Amino acid sequence: MTSSTSHRPQRLKVQNFFVSRDGVAAGEDQSLECPFGHVDPGPLTVWAVETASWPNRAEAGGSRGLDDHIVRDFHHNIGAEIMGSHKFSPYRGPWENEDWKGWWGENPPFHTPVFVLTHHTRPSFSLGDTTFHFLDASPPEALRIAQQAADGKDVRLGGGVTTVLEFVAAGLVDELHIAVAPHEIGSGLRLWDSPVDLEDQYLHESALSPSGVEHHFFWR
Repeated sequence: MTSSTSHRPQRLKVQNFFVSRDGVAAGEDQSLECPFGHVDPGPLTVWAVETASWPNRAEAGGSRGLDDHIVRDFHHNIGAEIMGSHKFSPYRGPWENEDWKGWWGENPPFHTPVFVLTHHTRPSFSLGDTTFHFLDASPPEALRIAQQAADGKDVRLGGGVTTVLEFVAAGLVDELHIAVAPHEIGSGLRLWDSPVDLEDQYLHESALSPSGVEHHFFWR
């Protein structure tokens, strides 16, 4: 029996990537206590958290419309994820121990194989239906491995900023959705100076949500 997605090529997608109006996605000086460094992620993520489809919603309700549609679509046809080491962990250098299992508790939100790019590999482990693997690999090699694991589905590139820029520079990213919050941060890890920075590689359209967030969509 063939996969329902076998008729179309696998795509590498950046989804729901949050940045400020001045292009900052994360702060400096990341630590265990401050996963986003000096940046408060609240103003960047509130549009998603307030939707009806936000997976950690404790009460009924939440907004509908464009924001909710985007959040609801997050897991559609995703078979694997790639992320950089700083999205997985605040620690730098060799592992002192392997007790750290990520920021997400006993049931991470990925529900697929996740490939963490790191120069300091460690054995794979599973939490719920998510398995984390650790690769010391170039972007093309990491994508090849993730596509095999995705079994015909697409691969999500989860971040952080440095990882996304590396894969874009390598010409590997097929689609990006960037959610631009109506706030400026000033300093930190910057995705771009302006959305037009990507227009030499991608088609580009944007839509302003009632939440104040502007959703930018890029595709080849």
